[in-house]
Amino acid sequence: MNHLKYLGHSCFSIHLEGYKILIDPFIRPNPLTKNLVDVDNLEADFILLTHGHSDHVADAHELSRKNGAPIIANFEVATWFEEKDCTVFGMNIGGKRNFGFGDVRMVNAIHSSNMPDGSYGGTSAGFLITSGSHVLYFAGDTALTMDMKLIPAYFGKPTLAILPIGGYFTMNHQDALIASDMIECNNIIGCHFNTFPPITIDKQEVLQSFEDQGKKIILPEINEIINL
Repeated sequence: MNHLKYLGHSCFSIHLEGYKILIDPFIRPNPLTKNLVDVDNLEADFILLTHGHSDHVADAHELSRKNGAPIIANFEVATWFEEKDCTVFGMNIGGKRNFGFGDVRMVNAIHSSNMPDGSYGGTSAGFLITSGSHVLYFAGDTALTMDMKLIPAYFGKPTLAILPIGGYFTMNHQDALIASDMIECNNIIGCHFNTFPPITIDKQEVLQSFEDQGKKIILPEINEIINL
């Protein structure tokens, strides 16, 4: 069955059409996933990276090499990993390609990006994955942007959206509510919260704010599985 599994912070393992797609792996250094996620046995057919910050790429090299999983990222991030002997697909904003499990479109995100060694990480991005009846929007680290309105208007209304809600480094849950209107999606999963003190949230406040607007948000626990 098609589903996704939350692996902490902004990391998800998506099982789609028989493929395992890992997004933004930050597991070993994450204090919230210690002894909860077995990185040594984590499988991936593809790894998607939204940008180069260490809290999104920390385990990407290890998992790419171990699984033979190509990394899909912007050109600069992909090149950085290619130089470390990973197989890569270096895309950029506006690009789209089919990877067997579906089409992956790289969309705009408003955020900074550099690699763990300080080198330039290109432009941050989100991903729109279209596979059969599923349209999955993974926003990545981002502020609100009017570009979000392009998604339902031209690329397909998301059936599920994964949005950052921690604030400070990204939009907060109030902004995520606005984003859900822009993308015309009421089925939201929150991420990028509670990992570090600046992005601590009040879960009940977040849940209530979405409920008040007739929307659903899931604040997943580590290893929680959500069917698509």
